[in-house]
Amino acid sequence: MSALTVEYIVGLLRTYAGQTSDPVDVLLVGALALQAYGYQDRVTRDVDAELVGAVEPLAEFLNQHQIPADLTTNFSGWSVIAMPVGYRDRASDLVHHANLRVRLMAPLDYVIAKLRRGTEIDLDDAAFVVKRFHLTADQIRAAAGAAIAASPRDTVLFLFRTTVDLFCQSLSAGQS
Repeated sequence: MSALTVEYIVGLLRTYAGQTSDPVDVLLVGALALQAYGYQDRVTRDVDAELVGAVEPLAEFLNQHQIPADLTTNFSGWSVIAMPVGYRDRASDLVHHANLRVRLMAPLDYVIAKLRRGTEIDLDDAAFVVKRFHLTADQIRAAAGAAIAASPRDTVLFLFRTTVDLFCQSLSAGQS
């Protein structure tokens, strides 16, 4: 399977909406969102998205097109670390037509999503978004605090705090 582009996926979603007459409302949360933010070298072979409505029909449609998909109606639930309250409201429209809405997280929320997972590639993705949108360590720490406040009490909060601190320190080191 070849790499996916955000343009290709939007076209497929448009086809799905037209074939089913079901409105499609997705919030891209993975590498496709990163492409939409302007990182054209980021390759992906799957779709990660939160959607409004039934997951199964869209997942089946994408599977018929040999596209793996991780779809949910609650992206915040993908981690013990919750997304900051209001992340859906802060999302912006990439595409908004009668039966199709494709949204992107606010850049700061995207950074928190990547820090929740904390792999090397996620940290690289977060660093790109920080640089692209001129986010500050203070903004990241505040958003991380909001995520922690919305999360259940768990020892993983310590690991998240450590990831956020190390990431913010690396931003400061990169500026000197």
